[in-house]
Amino acid sequence: MQKIINTNDLAFLLYELLDVERFTRYSRYADHSRDTFDAAIELALKVGAETFAPHNHLCDGDEPRFENGKVVMRPEVSEALAVLRDTGLMAAAQDYERGGMQLPSVIAQTCIGLIKGANVSTQAYAGLTIAACNLIMAHGSEEYKRRFAEPMMEGRFFGTMCLTEPQAGSSLADIKTRAVPAEDGSYRISGNKIFISAGDHELSENIVHLVLAKLPDAPPGVKGISLFIVPKYLVNEDGSLGERNDVTLAGLIHKMGYRGTTSTMLNFGEKGGAVGYLVGEPHQGLAQMFHMMNEARIGVGLGSVMLGYTGYLHALEYARERRQGRPLKERDPQSPMIPLVQHADIRRMLLAQKAFVEGGLSLCLYAATLSDEKKHAEDPLVREEASGLLDLLIPIVKSWPSQFCVEANSLAIQVHGGYGYTREYPVEQFYRDNRLNPIHEGTHGIQGQDLLGRKVPMQDGRFYQALVKRIRSTIAECEGVSELQVSGQLLGEALTTLERVTEALQAIRKQDVERGLANAYLYMECFGHVVVGWMWLRQAQAALRGLQGNGVQPKAFYEGKLRACEYFMRYELPKPLALAEVLEQGDRTTLEMPDECF
Repeated sequence: MQKIINTNDLAFLLYELLDVERFTRYSRYADHSRDTFDAAIELALKVGAETFAPHNHLCDGDEPRFENGKVVMRPEVSEALAVLRDTGLMAAAQDYERGGMQLPSVIAQTCIGLIKGANVSTQAYAGLTIAACNLIMAHGSEEYKRRFAEPMMEGRFFGTMCLTEPQAGSSLADIKTRAVPAEDGSYRISGNKIFISAGDHELSENIVHLVLAKLPDAPPGVKGISLFIVPKYLVNEDGSLGERNDVTLAGLIHKMGYRGTTSTMLNFGEKGGAVGYLVGEPHQGLAQMFHMMNEARIGVGLGSVMLGYTGYLHALEYARERRQGRPLKERDPQSPMIPLVQHADIRRMLLAQKAFVEGGLSLCLYAATLSDEKKHAEDPLVREEASGLLDLLIPIVKSWPSQFCVEANSLAIQVHGGYGYTREYPVEQFYRDNRLNPIHEGTHGIQGQDLLGRKVPMQDGRFYQALVKRIRSTIAECEGVSELQVSGQLLGEALTTLERVTEALQAIRKQDVERGLANAYLYMECFGHVVVGWMWLRQAQAALRGLQGNGVQPKAFYEGKLRACEYFMRYELPKPLALAEVLEQGDRTTLEMPDECF
């Protein structure tokens, strides 16, 4: 009875679209099979539905409180996270030798996504911990891995990332937190951080903060940022906990959604300086933190999808059960009312939700397959191209779902009508929870500038061209296929427009960077729609193969994929691309609007 995911859709995406069984040919995953993948996914879905989902609404109405210097929250949160720890799902992608399941990233991310769909607020404590642990494993010393990362894998320690400061916001160049070397080789950290998710609680033995700070001799700007491990409690050589570190909870921030996750203000160094440990080399902190930030950005996209997905399933069920109105041709007021789903406008809204959430999920899972190829493919050229494509797509993976799956949540409320706006139905909470995702881990504007200003031109556009080539190849495969020809043609036209816009904007950007990036958000919408359109065309190809006798899903499932693809290409794909001329011309409207005219 769960309404977290359509399991037929998930199996279709993993096995018929992305062929994740191919990863069992990699030496790292040789012990695995579809059976082990499915077992992990079924376990995650069971934990999500039975342990996380039941307290989702409860924590929304009874959010954490700051009492006597400590955080107090509902006991169900701790109980659910204990189950997650005991099942081993927190270490799903880690090495066997470190107690992990050694699952491919795409399967581990799927498991995480199912938990997010059940209760994104409680999952956030584990999600941040996994990302912080992975960063330490990638950049930390063997000692740091043993003292901090391994207890995080076990779920005994939880983790955070501490970037934002009150005066700086997203402008990390302006952070003021300082790190002063101490005689014992550690550092003393002082400063203030704000909006730190999961920054304090009593859910774990310890909290490992990953803190951006600047050394006394640091160069200005982002080039002077270093990264430090700052635990809530000091950790002795033997792994036992020592005294409380100089990290203080200054207060909790109360949010519109995501209410079950503590959002904190943290003070470092009120009593002389919090003990911190430098990760890697000095002044490399932002590059190191991007390891966690990029993982978190993929997580934001996946979380957005899953909140949109559960909202869609709730709206679909409601539309099938709720009877209201009559067919337009029916003039007898005594005739039976019909289910909402039989009204064309309701079907439009359900189609839009389906297009957004199933398209967004395929995008996130595709990105996860690139992560596996990047790390473990035997061919170095495959690894290199996967790495570049993943870097290129990360801004889209983060921002496209967090815009259009929030729209899916809005449509889910609309399908419910007045009931959707009440707290007796869950769709309003899904919307509030999801509304954070366009903001954190980099806003749409920041992601758009990253995509257009850095990712597209990197290595002279090599990976952008590689992506275009892949999309063109899929379009070419659809030529002459009657069921796919129109969709392929529409995507081809959109891709040609995107290429033309990209060339124009790169030329403008070289002459006038502000003008060239002024409408980067719109460029990202266009780019994102083309990429998701590509995902939908690939889904339609796989669905057609299924209909031709190679699939295991019901006929209606595959036909639904074909119709959703057609809907996306005809209704959604043209919307941002209709403004291509604005982009090509480097329109200056937003630049030239004076402050006093608002």
